Amino acid sequence: MEQRTDLRSILQYLPLVAQSSSLVWPPSVEEELQTMSRGPSESMVNSGEALALHITDIQKSLSLNASDLAPYALQGYALFFDKKISREESANFFGEVVPALCRLLLQLPSLLEKHYQKADHVLDGVTSGLRLLGPQEAGIVLLSQELIAALLACSFFCLFPEVDRRLNKLQGINFDRLFSFPYMRDCTKQENKIKCLIHYFRRICRCMPTGFVSFERKILPLEYLPHFVSYPGADSWANSVTPLCSIEVHTSGAIEDQPGEALEVDFADEFFGGLTLSYDTLQEEIRFVINPELIAGMIFLPRMDANEAIEIVGVERFSRYTGYGPSFQYAGDYTDKKDLDIFKRRKTRVIAIDAMPGPGMGQYKLDALIREVNKAFSGYMHQCKYKIDVMHQPEALSSHVPLTSDSASQVIESSDRWCIDHEEKKIGVATGNWGCGVFGGDPELKIMLQWLAISQSGRPFMSYYTFGLQALQNLNQVIERVALQEMTVGDLWKKLVEYSSERLSRRTWLGFFSWLMTSLST
Repeated sequence: MEQRTDLRSILQYLPLVAQSSSLVWPPSVEEELQTMSRGPSESMVNSGEALALHITDIQKSLSLNASDLAPYALQGYALFFDKKISREESANFFGEVVPALCRLLLQLPSLLEKHYQKADHVLDGVTSGLRLLGPQEAGIVLLSQELIAALLACSFFCLFPEVDRRLNKLQGINFDRLFSFPYMRDCTKQENKIKCLIHYFRRICRCMPTGFVSFERKILPLEYLPHFVSYPGADSWANSVTPLCSIEVHTSGAIEDQPGEALEVDFADEFFGGLTLSYDTLQEEIRFVINPELIAGMIFLPRMDANEAIEIVGVERFSRYTGYGPSFQYAGDYTDKKDLDIFKRRKTRVIAIDAMPGPGMGQYKLDALIREVNKAFSGYMHQCKYKIDVMHQPEALSSHVPLTSDSASQVIESSDRWCIDHEEKKIGVATGNWGCGVFGGDPELKIMLQWLAISQSGRPFMSYYTFGLQALQNLNQVIERVALQEMTVGDLWKKLVEYSSERLSRRTWLGFFSWLMTSLST
């Protein structure tokens, strides 16, 4: 088994060792886990303080340096379980959850071996094994929910070696930074993120889910490739005659609560998961703690390049919440009733795309417009089919041949082995104020760029959640006016470019909506 290239690429980031064609725990770690699996009467792990001591012991057994843990992390474990939750909750956690998690960890070697035995056969020959899936490496990893639970248990006990991760542009995956909240002035939001994750562990220890989750790195090739969509330039967008898709505007509600099968946008950082295991509580981090299986992708997915997106299918939601940022609070159990597909994945599709942070006036430059629309396009394009059309044919750019996503396009099947969802064309996109808020993007600009990308990708609709943003109060009027003009993707793109040029040259200080309405009137 150690000959597998996928396993070799990820083994240095796991706490296990390869021995005689098998994966095993170091003997001293296995002994410690065996003891803890038998409950607090034998292990004496009956408090947060005792748990912190055992984490330190296991770290030593793994030849890890406990001083590399985040400051105050061990105090955080002690404080949370001994002071921040009730005695009843704490007793339940140490009496039932910790032993169950240790039993699950003891199964990790066999779970991984079983995973690799099936990895080449699940998707009809396409490799789906756990591996490092780096930048510009398109591919898919399919993990069972049980294996994900075992990997997240490693994170809880801080068992992953972190040094090599930092050297290879991977984020820290242990929960030590999450528990380093005692030094924070306002630690309430951090405590509530932990409560979501602790609730997840309680649930999976009570009843282990039996489904699967897929993680796919999607790439929009920078160079022209036959039979594949490649990175469109400004002329390509300007020449598009693809009709704009329909839009449903929601002034309240959350993306993850959308009732259909839409692709749900995660407002990502370039590093998948962003600050989930750190101190912040942005929308992305909320999504990762109510759907904790998303965190598993942080183990093997390094930073995204400008032409990449990450699509996750099958994650289960376990928690309810209220608020946002400082007001974020865990609000109890959530029962996910989404149906399963033929691969036993929940029909929840999450797409992670990262916007430009702090773009300022630079967001109105042509290169920035192209970067953002193509970043969104890389996430929204279908994974099963790639359209070969004049958008990607150099000779068409010089002759200005109109672009269409249907009648004038030749649809090429991208190997049936790779196409794992034949319902893609029916699935729209549920999104919101991507790249706005703390990222500082112009919401009127960003919604238009997303509309272009979603329309060009062939998706049938966009469900847009404004989160009550005042700047978008006239959105419906703008949509109606654009529809009345029967504008195409190319038409709207040219308006965005014209407006952005005027903003840069300070010929207008109007927002895009007001500018567009005035422009269409004249």
